[in-house]
Amino acid sequence: MKQRFLFDSHALLAFFQKEDGAEVVAEILRKAISHNQDRLICIINLGEILYLTKRRFGDEKKLQVLAKIHQLGIQILSVPDSIVFQAAGIKATYPISYSDCFALSCAISESAILVTGDPEFKQVSHMAEILWFR
Repeated sequence: MKQRFLFDSHALLAFFQKEDGAEVVAEILRKAISHNQDRLICIINLGEILYLTKRRFGDEKKLQVLAKIHQLGIQILSVPDSIVFQAAGIKATYPISYSDCFALSCAISESAILVTGDPEFKQVSHMAEILWFR
């Protein structure tokens, strides 16, 4: 079974903003592309990337980031009710951000490896496979 990778906003923001760990995320993307492995992001986390990019760098950069996500072949996952209910249950149980709950719920639902550097996920690492980029 081929691996599937779900990127949280933390990972892709580090990649786009060339922060610590950006090269590790780039290598994960390169390998996933070369092995024709699925690259995924939850629409909620994409929204987080877009608003943070616009706030910090403006509309033009936001559009460039969105175009690059499409160029990288990252599939944008919609959020059905089942994911909303699962994310709400995670949020009720663990003190992690609501958007992180969506990334985790999508990773579980899609049987995907969650790519992140966000330490909030340490407390829920038993729920999904996590690939730490830093």
